[in-house]
Amino acid sequence: MEKEKKSEGMMSVIAALGANILVAVSKFIGFAVSGSAAMLNESIHSIVDCGNEILLLVGNRQSTAKISDKHPFGQARAKYFYSLVVAMMLFFAGGALGIMEATEKLFHPEHSMENTWLVIGILAFGLLVETVSLRVAFKEIKELNKDNLSLYRFLRESRHSEILIIFAEDSCAVVGLLIALGGTLLTHLTGNPFYDALSGVLIGVLLCAAALFLAREFYSLLIGESVTEKDLTRIKEAFNRNEIDRLINVKTIHLGPTDILVTAKIDVKTEYDAQSSELINDIEKNMRAAFPEYKIYIYIETDKYKEDY
Repeated sequence: MEKEKKSEGMMSVIAALGANILVAVSKFIGFAVSGSAAMLNESIHSIVDCGNEILLLVGNRQSTAKISDKHPFGQARAKYFYSLVVAMMLFFAGGALGIMEATEKLFHPEHSMENTWLVIGILAFGLLVETVSLRVAFKEIKELNKDNLSLYRFLRESRHSEILIIFAEDSCAVVGLLIALGGTLLTHLTGNPFYDALSGVLIGVLLCAAALFLAREFYSLLIGESVTEKDLTRIKEAFNRNEIDRLINVKTIHLGPTDILVTAKIDVKTEYDAQSSELINDIEKNMRAAFPEYKIYIYIETDKYKEDY
């Protein structure tokens, strides 16, 4: 069960790595025979994506490190660190570098593109491969989206950083290839290489925008996000017992995609004070049963509620 939890979202990473290696080779061949700025940008994009997937796999492995005195809650949040590194690579190595390369050709009239039909064929091949990879990402999103949220809301609320990365990468890859196809066709029809260079700039801007969105999400996850509202409601339900006079407060934080910390303070009715330890143990047991997909660290203490608490 634990192994299954850790592998959630990783099939899309493996699929994306295979797709990007295949596509990167074909794109570099296309650039070598054509000189296309969009093709160069796409080639850089694919190479960066390959590095990104490898980093995500490293992060996934690191997140399974055993609990130690130095890391008493394990290292599940390593996924968030590596995901943030990936987002920055996507911005600087993918987007910014691509914009610089394409802009240089945009302002150099001597830029030309050859073997247009070969370029179009390679782009079409890349589009097919990336679409298959994107379908794998959609399949994993469907499996993880147990609450049937809208795609946008799932991406904003999901604590699975790796699926956000892969979805953003694959989506940008598909849109970027369509932009590159458009620029290549316009250049071929008009004989003006401006459109090829412009498409390279647009692809770079697309990658930078995606990277900024991801960086914002991963910053929040790395700092520490609480569980979703629905999960918090389920946690509070565990305290709806006759023995408890009041749930004074409850705080949660995601230590990783499937690792959460729950702390709570409860006011136990006086007549049940002697059974407090048994009560807390039962609450913890019921809470873990309600979240079989999570590894939960639970800390509950008793206290007496005060109005100015």
